[in-house]
Amino acid sequence: MEFVLIAIAILLVGLVLGVSLLVGRGRRTTRLDDDAAAGTTLTRPRPPTPTTEAPPRPSGATASGMGTTAEPDAVSPEAPPEVELPPAAPEPGLVFETPPPSAGRLVRLRSRLARSQSNLGRGLLTVLARERLTEDDWEEVEETLLAADVGVAATQQIVDRLRTQSMVLATASGPELRRLLVRELTAVLGPDLDRSLGVDRHDGRPGIVLVVGVNGAGKTTTVGKIARVLVGDGRSVVLGAADTFRAAAADQLETWGERVGVLTVRGREGADPASVAFDAARTGIEGEVDTVVIDTAGRLHTKGGLMDELGKIKRVVEKVAPVTEVLLVLDATTGQNGVVQARVFTEAVTVTGVVLTKLDGTAKGGIVVSVQRELGIPVKLVGLGEGADDLAPFEPEAFAEALVGGAD
Repeated sequence: MEFVLIAIAILLVGLVLGVSLLVGRGRRTTRLDDDAAAGTTLTRPRPPTPTTEAPPRPSGATASGMGTTAEPDAVSPEAPPEVELPPAAPEPGLVFETPPPSAGRLVRLRSRLARSQSNLGRGLLTVLARERLTEDDWEEVEETLLAADVGVAATQQIVDRLRTQSMVLATASGPELRRLLVRELTAVLGPDLDRSLGVDRHDGRPGIVLVVGVNGAGKTTTVGKIARVLVGDGRSVVLGAADTFRAAAADQLETWGERVGVLTVRGREGADPASVAFDAARTGIEGEVDTVVIDTAGRLHTKGGLMDELGKIKRVVEKVAPVTEVLLVLDATTGQNGVVQARVFTEAVTVTGVVLTKLDGTAKGGIVVSVQRELGIPVKLVGLGEGADDLAPFEPEAFAEALVGGAD
C-alpha cells in the first residue's frame, strides 16, 4: 500500500510541474504580444559577414531563433529608410502661356482690319484719283466718310483739307495719293492724344483698372485679353470678378487668368460687386502686384440705378487705392449708338479710355474718330479678332494705313 501512495505522490508532483511550465510559457507569449501591440518592432538581426562591417542596428529588442537579447531600456520602432524623390514635374494643365508683348501688335494685325475696312479706302482712292474733281465727286467723298461712321464734323474737316490740296490731287500718282489720304486720316485720329494706360504701381500701390460697358460688348473677354497684354509686357496682375449678376462671368474670367498664371478674386453669385472689387484691390496691395483689373457687370446705359452703382464701386475701391484707369468697352458694330452709350457712362464715372471691340467684322472704322471727337476720350485699345492675343494698343498711323489699304 505504501508503494501505491508513493507512486500517486510522484504522479501529482509531475503533473503540477508540467502545469507550471505551461502557464509560464503562456505568460511570456502574452507579454510579447502586448509589446508588439504597443508599437515595438521585433526584427531578426542579419548574420555577420567576415568581409564587411555589419550595419548598425536600430535601437529596440531583437529576437533570434536560439535566444533573446534585450537592448537597454527604451524600445523604439525601426527608423524608415531615407528615400530620394525625383524633382516634381509641373502638371501639363498648369503650364502657363506666354503672351506676346503689346508693342507692334496693331501692325501685325493690320491685315485683318484692312480686309474688313477695304470699302472706305478703296472708295476714297477711286474718287480722288479722278483727273478733275467736281462738286459731285466731293459729295461722294463726304458720303463715303459718313457711311464709315466718321461723323459730320470730322468728315467736313477731312474734305476741307483735301480741297485745299486739289491741285496736288490732280497730278498725284497712286502711291502719293495714298500717302496723302493716310496723312489726313491720321490727323483726325488724334495722334497727339495720350493713349498710355494707367497700369503701373504708384506710391507702393498697384494700378487699378476699372472696366465698364453695356451688355454684349465683349467686356469680360476684353478684361481677360487686357490681362494677357499686361503679362506679355512683364507685369504682375490680379483680376477682380465684380460681375456677380451673370453666373458664368466669374468662371469665364477665372479661365482667362489661369491660362497666364493670374489670380482671380471672386465672390458668390449675387454678392455685392463693390465688395468683390474692394477685395480684389486689397489682394493686389497685399501681393504687391503691378496692376489690378476689375470686371464689372454689363448694364444698359438707360438704367439709372445700375449706372449709379458704378460710382459706388469706384468710391469703395478708392478707400484702399486710387482708380488709375477707367476703360469703356464699346462694340464697334453699334456705330453712332456707341457714342450715345459712351456719353452716359462718362456721367457715372470718369472714363479715361475707350476699348473698341469687333473692328475686324462689319464695323466701320470711322467710329474711332467719332468717339474721340464727340467725347474727347482717346481710343486706347482695339479688338481685331476672336483670338486670345487679338487686342492691340491703338496706333493712329497704322490704323489709317489699314483703313486706306494698299501697299506700304
